Amino acid sequence: MLARSVLFLPASNPRAIEKARTLACDLAVLDLEDAVAPEEKDAARIAAVKTVRGGGFSPDVGVRVNGLDTPWGEADLRGIAASGVRLIVAPKVESGDQARAYAERLPDGCALWAMIETPGAVLRLAEIASAGGPLAGLMLGVNDLAAGLRTGPSPDREPLKPWMAAVVAAARANGLLAIDGVFNRLDDASGHAAECREGRLYGFDGKSLIHPSQIAAANAAFSPTADELEEARALVAAFASPESDGKGAIRVDGRMAERLHLQAAEALLERQRRIEARG
Repeated sequence: MLARSVLFLPASNPRAIEKARTLACDLAVLDLEDAVAPEEKDAARIAAVKTVRGGGFSPDVGVRVNGLDTPWGEADLRGIAASGVRLIVAPKVESGDQARAYAERLPDGCALWAMIETPGAVLRLAEIASAGGPLAGLMLGVNDLAAGLRTGPSPDREPLKPWMAAVVAAARANGLLAIDGVFNRLDDASGHAAECREGRLYGFDGKSLIHPSQIAAANAAFSPTADELEEARALVAAFASPESDGKGAIRVDGRMAERLHLQAAEALLERQRRIEARG
């Protein structure tokens, strides 16, 4: 699943959902949790089920449910399970057992992403990421994590950087996607674009978004650049040449390249093919 741009939408807001049908984000997540007031939870669940069943979206569609420790979590999972949704996002997962509790309630073919939002979660990343089953991604929840850690204000996310790197490492060790957290300042497009680039530098596959205006920057940052594609194609071609047969390392454009660089180049080109297939 491509996840360069993951846009959260309140499931209780039909206008926002209707607009999302034609947006260029890779994934639209109908939110039943933070974006929905307690008195609207049941109506939002009904709306999310109807929306998923109705289809007609350009992006893929997922649903963030309420936690199983809330009055709405079980009902959310029962209702959404019958909708045919491809992805469930579980909030505030703090252990492998919690991840498996969500997983065992999902229908066949439905993937699970675990949100990493608390100090307890970052201390149990290896346990959560290795939960197995339908677990397919880790998503960093920066607002809740910063609150839980009691970090001071920082425009460059300096206090969170160790945990950003840790989430990516846990995801990579277990073959999962890693999704960066949201950028809150909607009037700071350049800041958002810079944070998207930072997320890719750290190894994330994409970014959580809270407004459609953030989609283009996320798609750009988490897509291969023209220079990266040119370099990858040159490297693949060099390893494919007869004179490179059987060699573990070769010289390409004045630099030494090993088979691990070839694998990275092939992965980047495959990512580009998937982006082009999405259109």
